[in-house]
Amino acid sequence: MTRRDIITAVPVAFHDDGTLDLEGSREILRYVAASGNEGAFVLGTTGEFPALSFEERGQLTALSLEELGGTMRVIVHVGAPSLYEVLRLVDQARELGATEIAVLTPYYLPSDDATLLDFYTAVDAAATGLSVFVYVYRKRSGNFVSVELMAELAKLPSVVGVKVSEEPLDLIARYREVVPADFLIYTGADAELVGAAAAGAQGVISGVSSVFPKPFRALAAAAETGDPGRIEAAQADVDTVVSAIAGDMGRMKAAYRELGVRGGTTRMAIKRPTPEVLAEIARITPVYR
Repeated sequence: MTRRDIITAVPVAFHDDGTLDLEGSREILRYVAASGNEGAFVLGTTGEFPALSFEERGQLTALSLEELGGTMRVIVHVGAPSLYEVLRLVDQARELGATEIAVLTPYYLPSDDATLLDFYTAVDAAATGLSVFVYVYRKRSGNFVSVELMAELAKLPSVVGVKVSEEPLDLIARYREVVPADFLIYTGADAELVGAAAAGAQGVISGVSSVFPKPFRALAAAAETGDPGRIEAAQADVDTVVSAIAGDMGRMKAAYRELGVRGGTTRMAIKRPTPEVLAEIARITPVYR
């Protein structure tokens, strides 16, 4: 059976003054826990991790494991610009009970394959007992994991998979050719659940599914039947919610308000949803909640 995991990329709630809203974040996590999805990806891009302090990341890791640990897999993102910071976050995640972590390529300053291999080799050595996912997001980090480098990273004992964001499915297919059969590949392209599986991925890590999980569950179920008509209809529903939310945390928070979930606001400088976008979110929420 083809594996089509749906891993929810979870947002973080903030008060209007920008302070961390732990109780709002708890409401988000409880909503995610009831989604039926296979897992959660916390403190990633959707979680606005660059705007969080070390202490806040610890608080949110503990909260995520508390609320989700008995319900689904929890992948804790521990990426940071420096190896020093990443190793601190690896230790923190382990001490709080995490078993799976993800590590974005170092960002802001450029790195080459040799530097990235050294970086992930050091992460692997520090991550004994943890399952590590490489996180490839060239458009945000400025650094890329080549196919040749991925083949080397997949040999590291703790590295079990990769999350690939905003790259074509062709890259996923090329990664699949050079990694072991049990190596997990997830795309960050919310709408590509079916297409990514055909390219060799095991599912999606989706921020949109944090607010509208049901269309994604329906698409996964339709894909299992192999019925083209059912798949087409389910894909159209996923495309509708992906278009409305567009991976945007501000739009996610607007959808949470429609759902009665205390999502709060964003901390980072993100464009506010227009009245037209808010109207569309209000229109689709009763349909896809």
